Amino acid sequence: MTILSTADFEGMQRVGQLVARTIQAMRAAVRPGITTGELDALGEAFARAAGARSAPQLTYGFPGFTCISVNEEIVHGIPGARVLAEGDLVTLDVTLEFEGYLADSALTVPVGEVGEVGTRVMRAARVAFQRGLEHALVGRSLKEVGAVVEAAAKAEGAAVFRTLYGHGIGRKLHEDPMVPNWADPACQDRLHEGLVIALEPMVSAKPARVVEESDGWTLRTSNRSLSAHHEHTIMIRQNNVPLVLTALAA
Repeated sequence: MTILSTADFEGMQRVGQLVARTIQAMRAAVRPGITTGELDALGEAFARAAGARSAPQLTYGFPGFTCISVNEEIVHGIPGARVLAEGDLVTLDVTLEFEGYLADSALTVPVGEVGEVGTRVMRAARVAFQRGLEHALVGRSLKEVGAVVEAAAKAEGAAVFRTLYGHGIGRKLHEDPMVPNWADPACQDRLHEGLVIALEPMVSAKPARVVEESDGWTLRTSNRSLSAHHEHTIMIRQNNVPLVLTALAA
């Protein structure tokens, strides 16, 4: 969507902050021994108490309230009986609908102490997001932003998935435009003031293809290398870096 009114801006701020607080509550509970299903239930209880609904459930009938992916799982992991262990990487991906507006954010966090590879891939996702954010300026093409994201990931020793994209968001979960994590020549759309997109670098420790698991939802790395995901819903602003709507307010 493109924010054109104060009502839209305030609505997106409210849902963005609710997404941020839900992830914060889930992150605080991450520890060895907890199941992904328990983390999902915690996130659901927190969000529903505020009046929000799960956008993946509403839009696609996703089995969980949130998406939780572990280690080699890139995105769309189904919460369940899997027990988190020391050294795992877990991605908390929360997309909520609140009062007619939607926002999306994801964060990969360590379970206890993780090794060098896990630390590296998480940093790569964060850095790639930050570089993409800094370049997401009015008039820039999404191809240019994607080029910066991929270059940053490579500089940190990680690889992006060229078949997985960010997206427009606001009134629906997935809106135009597609937001690449590489210099996709098909993505020539130029950023304009008020545009809301989900910028979401997804990276792996080693180059890998994307494989869909038999559950029909979970996507993982073909070589089972570790993966990390860093995502925020952002609003493009004139003469400034984008506003991160899903960053936790101070």
